[in-house]
Amino acid sequence: MTDQYPPPYPPPGGPPPGYGYGYPPPNYGPPPENGMVWAILSTVLCCLPLGVVSIVKSSQVNSLWFQGFHAEAQKAADDARKWAMWSAISTGVLLLLYIVVFVVILGIGVSSAGWR
Repeated sequence: MTDQYPPPYPPPGGPPPGYGYGYPPPNYGPPPENGMVWAILSTVLCCLPLGVVSIVKSSQVNSLWFQGFHAEAQKAADDARKWAMWSAISTGVLLLLYIVVFVVILGIGVSSAGWR
C-alpha cells in the first residue's frame, strides 16, 4: 500500500530558499493614510453621494497596498481625500446658497408688506 500523506514539512535537506524562509520581507513601510474617518464623517454630515465614493476609495487603500500595488494605493488614498473634501465643500456651498435664498425671500416679503 502506498503512503497517502505528503512528506513531512519542511522537506528533508532544509526548506527551499525564498520569501518566508529566513529572508526578511521587503520593507515598503506603512500604507498611506486611508482617510476612512473623514469619508464617514463627510457621508453622515455632508453630501451623501460624494461621501459614499470617498468611503469606497478609502476602503481600497489597504488592500491595494498589501497586494503590492503601492502607486494605486496612494492614488486611492488621494482620491478618498479629494472626494471627502468635495463633499464638505459642496455642503458649505449649498448652505450658503440656502442662506442667500432665505435672505432674498425675507427681503421680498418685507418690501411687499409695506413696512415703514
